[in-house]
Amino acid sequence: MTEHISKSAAVPSANSGQRLDQVAAELFRGFSRSQLQQWIRNGNLTVNGKPVAKPNYRLAGSEQLSLSAELTAHGDDLPENIPLQILYNDEYLLVVNKPPGMVVHPGAGNPDGTLVNALLNFDSRLALQPRAGIVHRLDKDTSGALLVARDDATRLLLSAMLKARDIQRYYLALVWGEPEAQATIDLPLGRHPVDRVRMAVRPPDDHNARSAVTHYLLQQRFCGVSLLEVKLETGRTHQIRVHLTHQGFPLVGDQTYRRKGNVIHSQVNESLPQSLAGFPRQCLHAAKLQFEHPVTKQRLKVQAPLPEDFADLLSELNRANN
Repeated sequence: MTEHISKSAAVPSANSGQRLDQVAAELFRGFSRSQLQQWIRNGNLTVNGKPVAKPNYRLAGSEQLSLSAELTAHGDDLPENIPLQILYNDEYLLVVNKPPGMVVHPGAGNPDGTLVNALLNFDSRLALQPRAGIVHRLDKDTSGALLVARDDATRLLLSAMLKARDIQRYYLALVWGEPEAQATIDLPLGRHPVDRVRMAVRPPDDHNARSAVTHYLLQQRFCGVSLLEVKLETGRTHQIRVHLTHQGFPLVGDQTYRRKGNVIHSQVNESLPQSLAGFPRQCLHAAKLQFEHPVTKQRLKVQAPLPEDFADLLSELNRANN
């Protein structure tokens, strides 16, 4: 996919003395400053019809800026008519509720049927963004809210906010055991020393490990399992799953990090242990995103409803509790 961009704008007198790339970023929203700088150097962005080639060129005010450039698609992924549940949508960004079992990005073994394919069908212009604008990721079997940028500038702003920990991500996790009412887990994570598919808590002096901080708050106790609200301070691969397993509270259904011999309380309804032990995926749901909109500055709180399998399991647990 290729899209031709043709825009023009007059420089306000209030911008006199400012850099060309700075003013262009204000007048031509939707493009990153680095992209605009490249277009200035290439002569795609002109001042009064003439190329200046220098992003730091100082404007006097009242000049006419003209942009004529081509945007090209990232990758060869194709749109597919896959239904999406859109939780929030405006011209800058959207939040989708990813179902369990859906892979986020195409790759080896998953060339299609992914969230990227679905997003390209929803909005073809997302092909112009790396990874169709997806700002962060969820594991295949984790459900819930996922943030997507609809233009280059918004993507960079959201990525910077994520790095600065200005986007709050809350999860619901059903775990084996009875953890304390609330806790913070601050343990570095890195690749498992033997099984490279898995992550593991690593010694602080391991130069390949990265800091990882997870907060959790008990929501409900059942017989032998507990529902936690988990807040990520960092976003490492498998962070919640590894941290909670390390503390002795592995996620129900987690086939990668499960521990054998989980004890189920004898008071649990007779049919319930089979439902718990046979749950086919990790019981983890990205339930809520909270952040300030990077463009409108509106405070957003976007919640993702539980998928049916997780909700049914909680209903069964509640019936057994009563």
